[in-house]
Amino acid sequence: MSDGNGSPPKPTGPQRPGGPNVKMSRNAVSWLLLLGFAMMLVLFLSNQVSPSRSLSLSQFNKHIENGDAIEQLIIKDDGTIEGRFKTLPEGEDIGAPLDFTVSVPKEGLDKRVDDLAERLPNTKVEFKQHSEYFIILVSMLPWLLVFGVIWFVIIRQVRSGGGAGGMLGSFGRSRHRLTPKDQTKTTFADVAGIDEAKEELQEIIEFLRAPKKFQRLGGRIPAGILLVGEPGCGKTLLAKAIAGEADVPFFSISGSDFVEMFVGVGASRVRDLFKQAKENSPCIIFLDEIDAVGRRRGASFAGGGHDEREQTLNAILVEMDGFETSNQVILIAATNRADVLDPALTRPGRFDRQVYVPLPDVQGRNEILKVHVKKIKLGPTVDMRRVARGTPMFSGAELAALVNEAALLATMEGKDFVEQDDLEEARDKIKFGRARKSRSVEEKERRATAYHEAGHAVVQTLLPDADPLHKVTIIPRGNMGGATFSLPERDRYGYGLKYLLATMRVMCGGRIAEERATDDISSGASMDIAQVTSSARTMVVEWGMSERLGFLRYGSDERHEYLIAGRDYSEDTARIIDAEVKRFADEAYADCKRLIDENWDKIEAVAKALLKYETVTGEEVNAIMRGEAIDRSPVSDLLDAVDGKKDPVGVARPVKADSDPRPDIDGGTLPQPS
Repeated sequence: MSDGNGSPPKPTGPQRPGGPNVKMSRNAVSWLLLLGFAMMLVLFLSNQVSPSRSLSLSQFNKHIENGDAIEQLIIKDDGTIEGRFKTLPEGEDIGAPLDFTVSVPKEGLDKRVDDLAERLPNTKVEFKQHSEYFIILVSMLPWLLVFGVIWFVIIRQVRSGGGAGGMLGSFGRSRHRLTPKDQTKTTFADVAGIDEAKEELQEIIEFLRAPKKFQRLGGRIPAGILLVGEPGCGKTLLAKAIAGEADVPFFSISGSDFVEMFVGVGASRVRDLFKQAKENSPCIIFLDEIDAVGRRRGASFAGGGHDEREQTLNAILVEMDGFETSNQVILIAATNRADVLDPALTRPGRFDRQVYVPLPDVQGRNEILKVHVKKIKLGPTVDMRRVARGTPMFSGAELAALVNEAALLATMEGKDFVEQDDLEEARDKIKFGRARKSRSVEEKERRATAYHEAGHAVVQTLLPDADPLHKVTIIPRGNMGGATFSLPERDRYGYGLKYLLATMRVMCGGRIAEERATDDISSGASMDIAQVTSSARTMVVEWGMSERLGFLRYGSDERHEYLIAGRDYSEDTARIIDAEVKRFADEAYADCKRLIDENWDKIEAVAKALLKYETVTGEEVNAIMRGEAIDRSPVSDLLDAVDGKKDPVGVARPVKADSDPRPDIDGGTLPQPS
C-alpha cells in the first residue's frame, strides 16, 4: 500500500531485522570507506607536494667534495638516494628546491652507506629496505581503489534494485504513480458533460467488480481502451473515475516517462509496469499521451529496429498480447492524436475500443459549470445557462478555469459572492486576454477603433445567418484594441455555406467602416484578414464549396507524416485554387461595403455610443439602430466623478496625442474553421 503520491507509508511499529537499521549500518560503512579513501588520497598528494630535483652521480659527488651542507640522506634498496640540503649550494638559483634524488647502482649499497657516513659526519644517513609484499601492494593499490569504487557505487546499487538514490538500477524501473483503491475518490459523479462516454465505459466497471459474470458466457472484456479527444475534455478524469467506481488500484504514467537516452530503458520500464500491475490485479493502467511512444513505426529518419521509441512500442505490444481474461488488468490510454498511432496498437486484441471524448455541448457545459460552482458562492441572479451559451467550444478544463477566475475577480473586488459580470469577465479574459483598463488611448485611436468595431457589430446584426451579437467594446484586451463578441444560439459541429459567407462579411466590416471614417487604413484588421483568408481557402480546398473546382478535396493528408511537404495537384489547379480563394474574399468585401454604405447612419450612431460608453451590449446596439437612446451614465461622467483616483472598472481613460501606432483592433470573434 502507498499514500496518495505513490510513496510507501511510514512504518509505525517496531522495525523488523534487516530493515532500515541494517541499511543505516551499510550506509555508515560506505561513508567510512569513502572517508578512508579520501584520507589516503590526501596523504599521497601531500607526499608529492614538496618539489625535488634529480642529480647525476657526478654532481652529487661534487657537492660532497665542495662541502655543501646536506641535512639528511635516505638510501633505498632500489638504488635511489633521497637527500636534502640545509642551505642552497653556491651558484644555485634562488628558489631552487632543497630536496634532490640520485640514482646509483644497486651493487655495493652497504659499502656506499658506510662511505657516505664517514665522509658526512654531520649528516643523518639512513638505509631503507622495502618488503616485496609492500612493493606489490603499492603497485596494485590504484587498481584496488578503482574496483572498490565500482563495487560500492555501481554494482551495489544494481544489486539493491536501484532505490531512490540508485544510478543504473533505477533506469529500468517504471516511473508510474500508484493510487491505492482506498484513495481513488473520483467517481462518475465528478464527471459531467460526457454521458455517452460514461455509458460506454460502464461495462468495464462491471467487469472489474464481477469478472465471473462475463466469463460465464465466454465473453472477453476489452484488453485496452483508447480515449480520444481534444485537450482538456476530461480523459484523465474519466480514467480516474473508472478506477474509483470499480474500487481498484490506479496506475498512471505518461508516455514520455518511458523514453530515455539509453536504448532499452523504455522497454524495461514497460515490463516492470505490467509486472507490478499483474501483481496488484484487478487494477487499471492509465497511459497518458500515448502518442509519445505509440507513433507509427518507420515514419522518421531513425526508423530502424534499434530506435528507443520503437523498442518501447514493441514492448507494449508484446505485453498487451500476453494479457489473459483472468488477469483483470485493464489498460486505458489517452491521446488527442489517434491518427498518428501505429495500426498494430489499435487493432482488435490490443486497444479493442476507442471512446471519443468530445468537447461538451451547451447542455454538457451547463452540467460541468454546475459541478465546479459547488465550490464557490454564487449570487442570486447568476444564469449558468447564459454562461454555457456564451462559451462555445470551451473544454471542461477551460470551464474550470473560468469559474476559478470569476471567484478570483470577485474576491479582488471585495464582493460577498460571484456575480454574472464576474463570470462573463472571466470568460473574456480566458478567450481574449485581460482587459488593459489602465492603458491611455489617444482620441484619434479611440475614434478609429470605435468605427472599426461598429462596422463589425452593425453588419453582424444586419445579416440573419450570422451569430447574434452579444456585446461590443473598445476597451483594449490582450493584444486587441477592441472586440466584438458573439453569443451563438446553438453549438455548431459543422459550418454551412450561408453561415461562412455571413462570417466573412462581418470580418470585412471593420476595415471598411474604419477607412470611410478616417480616410485611412491601419494594421488593426490583420486578424480579420487572416480569418477571411483561412475561411476562404478551407472552403475551397477542404470542403468542396467552389463550383469551379467541384466536389474534390485538395488539402494535404494529415494521416501521414511527410518529411518534405508536398501537394497532390498540378500548377494549373493551384492557380485555380488561388483565384477561387480571392473570389470568395472579394465578393465578401464588395457585399459588406454595400451594406455599410446603405446603413452608414447606423454605424455612426453605434460608433458614437461606443465613444460615449466604451462597452455596448447587443440589445443596446439593436436599440440604437432603431433610433432609440441609451439611458445610462457615459464614461466622461464616471471619469469626472473619480478624478484624481483610480479609473473605474471597465473604463479606459482617453488621452490626446498626435499619433500612436495601433495594435490589432479586433481579435476575430467568430469560429475559426479547422
